[in-house]
Amino acid sequence: MKEWVKFASLAAAFGIFYFAPIDAPIVLQSIGAGLELLHEYSRDHVLTCLVPAFFIAGTIAVYVKKDAVMQLLGPTTKKYIAYPVASVSGGILAVCSCTILPLFTGIYKRGAGIGPAVAFLFTGPAINVTAILLTSSVLGWDFAVGRLVSAVIISVIAGLFMAVLFRDHDRKNVNGTFAAALGGDVSYSNATITLFFLLQLTVLVVFGLSIDPMVKAAIIIALIAVLLGIVFFKFQKEHNLEWLRETWDLTKKILPYLFVGVFIAGIIEVVLPQEFVTDLVGRNTLLSNVVASTFGAFMYFATLTEVPIIQKLMDLGMGRGPALTLFLTGNALSLPSMIVLFKVMGKKQAPAYILTIMVLSVIAGWLFGEVL
Repeated sequence: MKEWVKFASLAAAFGIFYFAPIDAPIVLQSIGAGLELLHEYSRDHVLTCLVPAFFIAGTIAVYVKKDAVMQLLGPTTKKYIAYPVASVSGGILAVCSCTILPLFTGIYKRGAGIGPAVAFLFTGPAINVTAILLTSSVLGWDFAVGRLVSAVIISVIAGLFMAVLFRDHDRKNVNGTFAAALGGDVSYSNATITLFFLLQLTVLVVFGLSIDPMVKAAIIIALIAVLLGIVFFKFQKEHNLEWLRETWDLTKKILPYLFVGVFIAGIIEVVLPQEFVTDLVGRNTLLSNVVASTFGAFMYFATLTEVPIIQKLMDLGMGRGPALTLFLTGNALSLPSMIVLFKVMGKKQAPAYILTIMVLSVIAGWLFGEVL
């Protein structure tokens, strides 16, 4: 029955596309742009960013002890511990708003408080060292520092707001019901689990480095060899299979939604020209910052590509305030990531998080434009 429903839906979509009076060149150009962005994303990010991120998320879900997560990021952890840890943890990761999702999902499912988890989700793509250094070299240290400070402050405020708004989520974590399906903790030494986690994290970081390809390949091969040694000689077979199952489960839940979102984002780039956006964000008004926030929330910026794009928009007349707003929302949100957030967080938490980030980014950008 489901197959007939799918067939009827495809037939209806084809009929609308075929018979509707739509400008064919625009339609074809939009579809081409969507496919091109999807191809570029798959080529540049799936193997080097998402695959390591999914394996790390699987490691968090299976091997990282729940007590360790709860101690640092749990709902009962002191706020002066949980939020600083969460807000700076992404500093070493050169990841985009989509790549951070598997890592966020891992700690979210493992029992982290919704506030610290949200703080990690927001700052992961926003404050990585590479992005801050590139911003400083292209736009100046004042912009880089403004971006860094704004991201950290917004992450803490957004996390605290979400924790207050969704107390029930954290109550379930405290009682152990939210992560109960993951079973008990595995019995391996903290040193072994930490090494296994850090080696995978290093693979993700090395993939993002701009170094000689041969040197990069040699480092990654060496790291994978050590990882395989741990897998075969330190961990039990049933736990390795659970790790692979959890990784694959996250991949199935997240990757298709990302691909759909990236394709739609490519279409939006054609339908909504940059020149039109630039005309609306030339001054540092609240409306201009709202436009920049909305544009950044729906567009997809691959890691570090937001810097040259925003530089170009500023050359065309974009104000400094809207530029910072675009930095903040463009890194933290995208249409692909928002689609996945609805799947992972639910219909209440996801829109609350998205709107909170957009509003706080508008305020930060407007203040930055007024002061500097």
